[in-house]
Amino acid sequence: MSIIHYSYTKMELERILKTLVITVDTREQKNQHVLDYLRKKDVPIKFKTMKIGDYSAMIPRNEEFGITRDIYLNAVIERKNGIDELVESIKDRTRFENELIRGSKHPFTLIVEDLEGYQKILNGMYRSKYEPKALLGSLKTFEVRYNFSTVFISNSTTGNYIYHHFLYMARELLKGGWL
Repeated sequence: MSIIHYSYTKMELERILKTLVITVDTREQKNQHVLDYLRKKDVPIKFKTMKIGDYSAMIPRNEEFGITRDIYLNAVIERKNGIDELVESIKDRTRFENELIRGSKHPFTLIVEDLEGYQKILNGMYRSKYEPKALLGSLKTFEVRYNFSTVFISNSTTGNYIYHHFLYMARELLKGGWL
């Protein structure tokens, strides 16, 4: 049994990475700002029903570079459109935890579109009556238990974050010969 290992030149890597497609869950809502960013940057988008997360990426088949089929990255991003949506998700513990269990089998990032989100958790600045200490404890416990990170970010930079997160992941995997 032989294992094929590709070593791409810098120019080949750039050409392959220009074909990177961001996959978007068909059920994702209130994400026009993300789609607008990707379209403005001419990043291909593919809508599909995803079992886990809201965003992922793939490298399409490219026989010129030995890529004989579409390759889907084994990583996902879940997006919450603000601190209140995050709090409601955590309060619905069973559903949220089931999502995290499924996500823990993949490199997983949780984006919360609220640059001040962490401070809002600490200060109880959200609609729910959830105690700040309990909310922070739940979030941090979930992060450790299910091996993910939470990123608090402005919605104006979400599209950029999603694209570059997957671009550099794909780049490193291609450089290492893993894709």
